Amino acid sequence: MTHQQRRPWIVGVSGASGTPFAAAVLRGLLAGGESVDLVVSRASRLTLLDETGIAFRDAHWREDLRCWLERGADGKPDAFAVGGAELARVRHWPAGDLAAGPSSGSYPAKGMLIVPASTACVAGVALGLSKDLLQRAASVTLKERRPLVVAVRETPLSGQTLKQMVALDEAGAVVLPASPAFYAGATHIQDLVDFVAGRVLDAAGVEHRLYRRWEGELGGGSRSPEG
Repeated sequence: MTHQQRRPWIVGVSGASGTPFAAAVLRGLLAGGESVDLVVSRASRLTLLDETGIAFRDAHWREDLRCWLERGADGKPDAFAVGGAELARVRHWPAGDLAAGPSSGSYPAKGMLIVPASTACVAGVALGLSKDLLQRAASVTLKERRPLVVAVRETPLSGQTLKQMVALDEAGAVVLPASPAFYAGATHIQDLVDFVAGRVLDAAGVEHRLYRRWEGELGGGSRSPEG
């Protein structure tokens, strides 16, 4: 794929708890044939290390990303198979690189997904700050009128954060709390994670098969997917 043909989704991972949400979104994008530009904030690397034991290193990001994507939400390694062809569609940009491609509106991108989004990230994007590449890419996404999905992971929410979420909505972003539902028949922690990831991809218009959709019939969640 040439540079001119490539038009990725930018995925920003901030420092909120919820790195399995980010992994599920990334797997969903890659399974759907999408290309990804990945920005992992400094704070999120600490969260990733704490939640998974994986140290995300710029010099070894592809190896670390594979370990991350192959890990299940329950912490078990090798829960998913991630091929080299899929990883080849990922480009990583260091969060401190403000000269990176996604920092410019002329860089071709389909939009941006911030998963998970911390309250600090919400505030920075709502205020139009560009303290790192994640915030700058989000500002560019808004000004270029591209889809921006912000998967907020925090509870409870302060009044100030609620105001900032309203500001993001008014600016054209989709504010999507990382709130799983149970009607899809979840039986495992991964099912709850995949539901949130699937709703993120729904908001972006990316096809996937991460969760059972509501079909207007009560009791559907208690039946097996094959039933």
